[in-house]
Amino acid sequence: MRSIREYCGIFGIFNAPNAAHKIYLGLHALQHRGQESAGIVTSVYDEAKGRKVMPSHKRPGLVLDVFKDPTLFESKLLGTAGIGHNRYSTSGASDNAANIQPLLVHYREGNLALAHNGNISNAREIRRSFVERGTLFQSTSDSELVLHLIAQSTRRKPIDKIVDAVSQLEGAFSLVILTDDSLIALRDPNGFRPLAIGRIPRGEKSGEYAWCVASETCAFDLVGAEYVRDVEPGELIVINQKGIESGQFESYALAQNHGVSQCIFEYIYFSRPDSKIFGEMVDKVRRKMGKQLAHDAPVPTVPEGDAKPIVISVPDSSNTATLGYVNECKKLGQRCRYEIGLIRNHYVGRTFISPGQRSREQRVRSKFNTVEGVLKGRVVVMVDDSIVRGTTAKQLVQMVRKAGAKEVHFRVASPPVQNPCFYGMDFPSREELFANQHECDVDVMARWLGVDSLGYLTVEGMQGAVTTANEKGHGYCDACFSGNYPVPVEMNVSKEENEW
Repeated sequence: MRSIREYCGIFGIFNAPNAAHKIYLGLHALQHRGQESAGIVTSVYDEAKGRKVMPSHKRPGLVLDVFKDPTLFESKLLGTAGIGHNRYSTSGASDNAANIQPLLVHYREGNLALAHNGNISNAREIRRSFVERGTLFQSTSDSELVLHLIAQSTRRKPIDKIVDAVSQLEGAFSLVILTDDSLIALRDPNGFRPLAIGRIPRGEKSGEYAWCVASETCAFDLVGAEYVRDVEPGELIVINQKGIESGQFESYALAQNHGVSQCIFEYIYFSRPDSKIFGEMVDKVRRKMGKQLAHDAPVPTVPEGDAKPIVISVPDSSNTATLGYVNECKKLGQRCRYEIGLIRNHYVGRTFISPGQRSREQRVRSKFNTVEGVLKGRVVVMVDDSIVRGTTAKQLVQMVRKAGAKEVHFRVASPPVQNPCFYGMDFPSREELFANQHECDVDVMARWLGVDSLGYLTVEGMQGAVTTANEKGHGYCDACFSGNYPVPVEMNVSKEENEW
């Protein structure tokens, strides 16, 4: 899954001493969800101005680089509440500094900051209506539309303005919003993107907590927070001093238009295996997918006297699925053994870029290396989480063959990707997708990759694995595999319009 790029990670906290430092740690844990930029906004009372202000710091780059100056937390990003954001652009130019979040405005109700994970599918329609009314925009991000909808709402109360604004949105949006007195968290009615609530005991007083929200629970582990529950699909919660001790937050229900359809790719690739999303551990779900793959596409059979096939993962997102695959293959009586045959260099940044096709080949070589002593002379089964364009998979196969593998077989712990995503993932176009280029003919696809056989998890097997692992979960969106889009989308958009 090297050709699908991540979306964003969001983190918010309320009633916490040194809030900015905890946000920094949370964003560091969520770094895998976006590497283009990072930002933090906090809320603090300014004695000189006699009102609340929202200092911010946001820059292009990784969290460690953006916040490498420790004085930011000592003299600028003060206060006990704030929000943070890691960005990968799915909407809006990546090189536009105005698109770096959290977005911050001052309007008639006070200060307002917003961080968004997802993609608003009716953004163009909303933007056109604003343009016709003469509204000026500071960025090309669909997230800015939410701020305009809030500011121009005719509702009286600030929270009603927010409810009114998000009720006009379609698509994927998990949001954290910071006002002068509250932290607001919400998920779209479909629940595409994950968002969890955690709490940190504050001081010795029993029942007093700092409350936080994050895209994934791995962020809670780093700040010492306890997972409480998810923000439910279509739920908006308000965390402030009124309800901070009991956790009985104000809660608002957004209109359910299309049913719950959580992004199944969170389990396949995006989220960390040590995170709990949609109410279940990612590691558990991926193992279930690997087990089902063993039924849908088992290891090849070799003569009894030959060495067992070895199964290797394409690190890192397929590691746990591979373990599930090997264990289930053995239970089914198939001879195989798990080995580490590819090593990933974790110190190569995702911004390693040089021009042309040769650069893409060099990028794969810089990130992966083979263990020749493991692979030489063996029947090798490679397991990956998905194949998108196929170029990385093909290069990895060539590397494994060059290391002396006798045979190379490829197994994919998800179905063929045949459709673009409009809910927050940066997929290639339908024509660029590997499966479509070969009319989803597995034999033709195997010849192009240069493997002896190719096998995928079926759509039914994937859905069954997820629902078995997470019995309490809601429905899941699998549009990138099935083409069944749960929310209407604008598919025919020019390149110029896509960048506004």
